[in-house]
Amino acid sequence: MQTIELEARGIVKRFGSQLANDHIDLSVLRGEVHAVMGENGAGKSTLMSILYGMLPPDEGSIILRGEKVKYRSALDAIDRGMGMVHQAFKLFDSLSVWENVVYGCEPRRSGFISRKTAVEQVSALAARYRLQIDPLARVGALSIGVRQRVEILKALYRNAQILILDEPTAVLTPQERDGLFDVIRHLTADDRTVLFVTHKLYEVMEITDRVTVLRNGSVADRMLTSQTSADEIIRAMTGRAVAASVVKTPAAPGEVVLDVKDLVVGAGTRPTVDHLSLEVRAGEIVGIAGVAGNGQNELIEALTGLSRPAAGSVNIAGTDVTASDVASHRRAGLAYVPEDRAVTGTAKSAPAADNLIMGHQRKSPFSSGFLINRQAVAEHARALIARFSVKIGGDTVPVGTLSGGNLQKLVIARELTHKAPLLIAEQPTRGVDVGAIEFIHGELIAERDRGAAILLVSAELSEILALADRILVMYEGRILANLALQDATEERLGLLMAGRQTEAA
Repeated sequence: MQTIELEARGIVKRFGSQLANDHIDLSVLRGEVHAVMGENGAGKSTLMSILYGMLPPDEGSIILRGEKVKYRSALDAIDRGMGMVHQAFKLFDSLSVWENVVYGCEPRRSGFISRKTAVEQVSALAARYRLQIDPLARVGALSIGVRQRVEILKALYRNAQILILDEPTAVLTPQERDGLFDVIRHLTADDRTVLFVTHKLYEVMEITDRVTVLRNGSVADRMLTSQTSADEIIRAMTGRAVAASVVKTPAAPGEVVLDVKDLVVGAGTRPTVDHLSLEVRAGEIVGIAGVAGNGQNELIEALTGLSRPAAGSVNIAGTDVTASDVASHRRAGLAYVPEDRAVTGTAKSAPAADNLIMGHQRKSPFSSGFLINRQAVAEHARALIARFSVKIGGDTVPVGTLSGGNLQKLVIARELTHKAPLLIAEQPTRGVDVGAIEFIHGELIAERDRGAAILLVSAELSEILALADRILVMYEGRILANLALQDATEERLGLLMAGRQTEAA
């Protein structure tokens, strides 16, 4: 019988009037991979922060290896064998791997840091768990997947017996994901325990032993992975059945709506966007796949008017907008769902009603001359809030109070409702509930079928494969491949995303 490594008993956490964790009980066995799943706002992040000592619970207790513990900070949790790899890595790019790993607990000899000992220790630990890292490499030169391994090494160097992985595959290629799973299997074979926080059902089915599902701050269900299904997990998360995949008919592309020629962004011998050309036609969805940091953000900034390219041209629906501002791009026919919805996509202090007409506030029926028709704005807002199931107290409530998922739904509601000829969507379902993902995917397909040209940028290969009619793979600022959907597999895309063009042929 396996030993209980970690327990949470009756955990309660409130933020003002919001009950984030409502008497949660969690039991994690030594040497298992335990998934914690739930929709956006279900309480996953709050619970993990409590288990790692970053937040104190208002009620309840944590039992670690049979002993009740009370953390004063995350340092207490680390001292007791807890480790956590966050979505946003906490590394020093200018330092080497070994310097990052031992930082704050360096081995010393005669009062001085022993570089030789540190490198040997890091090398031995990496080899033990097949992490395949050069301890002398500079972190800033490493891929995202290798940086994640450095974070895991940091936790193991501090003797983490329980490792919390928060959305660990969000920015990995399929090959890097497989490598991570191999590392996880070696960890659990050594009696280490992994808490796997994710929304990717197929990964849960592949790598985990047990699943705890949270809904509205409470435990909705507990399952043995081997005795459940993805459909049952979704039902536990949402309280209803959700379609596993979007249904779409073959595309019927029309005229070119977005025409990009020889675009250069940045200066020097290696610009971030390097003489890139692409086109998107009416009635098709073109997906851009690529590991983060290969020029996708800079490309989208140039296509939306947020920055000006150094060379090349951008044409939207017959209008040259290469040197134009954001407003001119809007007038030419651009709708845009930005990656950073809180900073770029909304005005957090403004009410929902105002946010839902931004970019269109001078159009009928929202204004006449210089006067805003508040009744029309309010009616428009209430209709969109209801249609997109945005959880908010009313159209006059500032959007800064919304959760990330609800904020995303609000931005998507605004951008889809005006029937623009071109839609650029960056990470349209990031942080969004599984039920809302189904809805958003359906809306994007409907926009395509209406005749819109859609450029989709997503870190989720499954999303690109489900929605795109053509797929462009971006690597080091260039389009490495232009694939029809039938020619694209997850494995082939992963090789291309890593720059391994010959192997992907």
